[in-house]
Amino acid sequence: MEIIFHSHHAAISPRLQQRAEQAVRRLVERLGRGVDAVVRFEGDGPTRRVEVVLHAPRGRRLVAHGEGRSFGPALTEALDRLAARVSHAKRTRKATARARTAKTAPDRRLARA
Repeated sequence: MEIIFHSHHAAISPRLQQRAEQAVRRLVERLGRGVDAVVRFEGDGPTRRVEVVLHAPRGRRLVAHGEGRSFGPALTEALDRLAARVSHAKRTRKATARARTAKTAPDRRLARA
């Protein structure tokens, strides 16, 4: 898997780049497979923005962004949002269908009695 870093008006430390790479690799392992990822750091005025785009199998793109006064908190926010999207994408139709029928099954039994 390839991780591409872009920086626009930003100086990114090697430690921050390493932290982003480790977190993206961890999320890809959780997802199962990942094609590639793009991490964009953008500094414009007092706000710093980080956008993470993860290209998943079957042409899915998982995108998350975060803003903050510095790149550290912005990266943390973007990675938290991406983790939520990965957990949502990880759910299958079969699992959600089972969950729906499990919730409605007791209601059906009460209606019959």
